[in-house]
Amino acid sequence: MKNLKRTIWGIIFIAAAVVIALNSFNIIDFDLFFDGWWTLFIIVPSLVGVIQDRNKSGAVFGLCIGILLLLSAQEIISWDMVWKISLPLIIALIGLKMVFSSFKKDKTDRIIKEIKKDGKNLQHGTAVFCGTELDFGGVVFEGADLAAVFGGINCDLRNAIIENDCVINVSCVFGGVDILVPDNVKIVTNTSCIFGGVDVMKSNNSGEHTIYIDGACVFGGMDIK
Repeated sequence: MKNLKRTIWGIIFIAAAVVIALNSFNIIDFDLFFDGWWTLFIIVPSLVGVIQDRNKSGAVFGLCIGILLLLSAQEIISWDMVWKISLPLIIALIGLKMVFSSFKKDKTDRIIKEIKKDGKNLQHGTAVFCGTELDFGGVVFEGADLAAVFGGINCDLRNAIIENDCVINVSCVFGGVDILVPDNVKIVTNTSCIFGGVDVMKSNNSGEHTIYIDGACVFGGMDIK
């Protein structure tokens, strides 16, 4: 998934370079600083998120807002119309997310609560304005609490001893969390994302045990690989 993201951004940068070069040699006449050019800093990352992220709600919202702001800057619609459209759009997106996620979350929530009741021996990892490396090789892993705030956590479970289903609680705020999992486990995510995303790059649907990823990503991201 990271390779796809790099490819998309690479194509965007190449296209931008071509346009700038053609414009510099007067082959084309394109105003790089057209009205509303700044909205591209919202539209482009959101468009990449729509194509690449599994959880697309934040990216869809950002894309819609960016397009509305661009149309307003181009005087196609008024600023007043932007606010009139934005409010119902936000409410509709929240409603759709709740409807489509509720069925999956109800069952997953019950399973996670049951696992947490067993009083597992949780590991802990915190990264605040720093990076943290966690390696649980040879350790009996029963779950973890991970918090990344303006920082990053790399949690390596590839050589951990996983004897039962377990839960990893994740809080990711303006940060990133990478979880490296062994080949013989199934991954189930139960996260809420606000302008963030979770990418599951590796999961064995017939795995002997399941790792549940529970928590929230706010302007942050998580990769399970």
